[in-house]
Amino acid sequence: MKEKIKNAYLLAALAAGEAEINLKPSGGLAGDVSNLTIGAIIAGLLKLALVIAAIVFFFILVIGGIRWIISGGDKGQTEQARAQITAALVGLVIVFAAWAIAGLIGTFFGVNIFDLKIPSVKDN
Repeated sequence: MKEKIKNAYLLAALAAGEAEINLKPSGGLAGDVSNLTIGAIIAGLLKLALVIAAIVFFFILVIGGIRWIISGGDKGQTEQARAQITAALVGLVIVFAAWAIAGLIGTFFGVNIFDLKIPSVKDN
Protein backbone atom coordinates (compact mmCIF):
# COMPACT_ATOMS: atom_id res chain seq x y z
CA MET A 1 0.00 0.00 0.00
CA LYS A 2 2.83 2.38 0.85
CA GLU A 3 4.43 1.66 -2.53
CA LYS A 4 1.21 2.63 -4.32
CA ILE A 5 1.01 5.90 -2.39
CA LYS A 6 4.64 6.61 -3.14
CA ASN A 7 4.13 5.91 -6.86
CA ALA A 8 1.00 8.09 -6.95
CA TYR A 9 2.90 10.94 -5.25
CA LEU A 10 5.77 10.57 -7.73
CA LEU A 11 3.39 10.65 -10.70
CA ALA A 12 1.68 13.75 -9.32
CA ALA A 13 5.06 15.44 -8.78
CA LEU A 14 6.15 14.54 -12.32
CA ALA A 15 2.91 15.91 -13.75
CA ALA A 16 3.38 19.15 -11.86
CA GLY A 17 6.98 19.40 -13.07
CA GLU A 18 8.36 19.33 -9.53
CA ALA A 19 10.39 16.10 -9.75
CA GLU A 20 13.62 15.45 -11.59
CA ILE A 21 14.39 12.15 -13.27
CA ASN A 22 17.90 10.82 -12.72
CA LEU A 23 18.94 8.54 -15.56
CA LYS A 24 22.49 7.89 -14.31
CA PRO A 25 23.20 4.28 -13.35
CA SER A 26 23.82 3.86 -9.66
CA GLY A 27 24.94 1.05 -7.40
CA GLY A 28 25.57 -2.53 -8.43
CA LEU A 29 28.51 -3.25 -10.68
CA ALA A 30 28.56 0.29 -12.04
CA GLY A 31 29.79 1.54 -8.65
CA ASP A 32 33.08 3.19 -7.81
CA VAL A 33 36.06 0.88 -8.33
CA SER A 34 38.73 3.49 -7.61
CA ASN A 35 39.29 2.18 -4.06
CA LEU A 36 39.56 -1.47 -5.12
CA THR A 37 42.65 -3.02 -3.55
CA ILE A 38 44.50 -6.30 -3.89
CA GLY A 39 43.25 -7.26 -0.43
CA ALA A 40 39.64 -6.68 -1.44
CA ILE A 41 40.11 -8.77 -4.58
CA ILE A 42 41.68 -11.64 -2.62
CA ALA A 43 38.94 -11.44 0.03
CA GLY A 44 36.28 -11.55 -2.66
CA LEU A 45 37.92 -14.56 -4.28
CA LEU A 46 38.09 -16.34 -0.91
CA LYS A 47 34.38 -15.75 -0.32
CA LEU A 48 33.58 -16.91 -3.83
CA ALA A 49 35.69 -20.06 -3.40
CA LEU A 50 33.95 -20.98 -0.14
CA VAL A 51 30.50 -20.45 -1.62
CA ILE A 52 31.30 -22.44 -4.76
CA ALA A 53 32.85 -25.26 -2.71
CA ALA A 54 29.80 -25.44 -0.44
CA ILE A 55 27.45 -25.54 -3.45
CA VAL A 56 29.52 -28.22 -5.20
CA PHE A 57 29.66 -30.44 -2.12
CA PHE A 58 25.93 -29.98 -1.54
CA PHE A 59 25.17 -31.11 -5.09
CA ILE A 60 27.55 -34.07 -4.73
CA LEU A 61 25.60 -34.98 -1.59
CA VAL A 62 22.29 -34.77 -3.46
CA ILE A 63 23.63 -36.83 -6.37
CA GLY A 64 24.88 -39.47 -3.92
CA GLY A 65 21.42 -39.62 -2.37
CA ILE A 66 19.83 -40.04 -5.79
CA ARG A 67 22.34 -42.78 -6.67
CA TRP A 68 21.47 -44.57 -3.43
CA ILE A 69 17.74 -44.37 -4.23
CA ILE A 70 18.14 -45.69 -7.76
CA SER A 71 20.64 -48.39 -6.79
CA GLY A 72 17.79 -50.86 -6.64
CA GLY A 73 19.26 -52.78 -3.74
CA ASP A 74 22.51 -53.58 -5.55
CA LYS A 75 25.15 -53.81 -2.83
CA GLY A 76 27.99 -52.43 -4.98
CA GLN A 77 26.05 -49.36 -6.14
CA THR A 78 24.74 -48.73 -2.63
CA GLU A 79 28.30 -48.78 -1.24
CA GLN A 80 29.48 -46.37 -3.97
CA ALA A 81 26.59 -44.02 -3.18
CA ARG A 82 27.34 -44.24 0.55
CA ALA A 83 31.01 -43.42 -0.11
CA GLN A 84 29.98 -40.43 -2.24
CA ILE A 85 27.64 -39.15 0.47
CA THR A 86 30.37 -39.57 3.09
CA ALA A 87 32.88 -37.69 0.94
CA ALA A 88 30.38 -34.89 0.33
CA LEU A 89 29.63 -34.54 4.03
CA VAL A 90 33.35 -34.45 4.85
CA GLY A 91 33.81 -31.77 2.18
CA LEU A 92 30.97 -29.68 3.61
CA VAL A 93 32.42 -30.01 7.11
CA ILE A 94 35.83 -28.86 5.84
CA VAL A 95 34.33 -25.84 4.04
CA PHE A 96 32.31 -24.75 7.05
CA ALA A 97 35.25 -25.38 9.38
CA ALA A 98 37.43 -23.14 7.20
CA TRP A 99 34.78 -20.43 7.37
CA ALA A 100 34.53 -20.80 11.17
CA ILE A 101 38.33 -20.74 11.58
CA ALA A 102 38.51 -17.56 9.51
CA GLY A 103 35.89 -16.03 11.79
CA LEU A 104 37.81 -17.09 14.90
CA ILE A 105 41.02 -15.61 13.53
CA GLY A 106 39.15 -12.35 12.99
CA THR A 107 37.75 -12.42 16.52
CA PHE A 108 40.92 -13.33 18.38
CA PHE A 109 43.59 -11.54 16.35
CA GLY A 110 41.60 -8.68 14.79
CA VAL A 111 42.47 -9.76 11.25
CA ASN A 112 39.33 -10.24 9.20
CA ILE A 113 40.37 -12.57 6.40
CA PHE A 114 37.21 -11.81 4.46
CA ASP A 115 38.04 -8.07 4.41
CA LEU A 116 41.85 -8.30 4.61
CA LYS A 117 42.19 -5.02 6.46
CA ILE A 118 45.18 -5.73 8.65
CA PRO A 119 45.37 -3.22 11.51
CA SER A 120 48.48 -1.07 11.55
CA VAL A 121 50.72 -0.41 14.52
CA LYS A 122 50.06 3.07 15.90
CA ASP A 123 52.71 5.17 17.63
CA ASN A 124 51.65 6.37 21.08
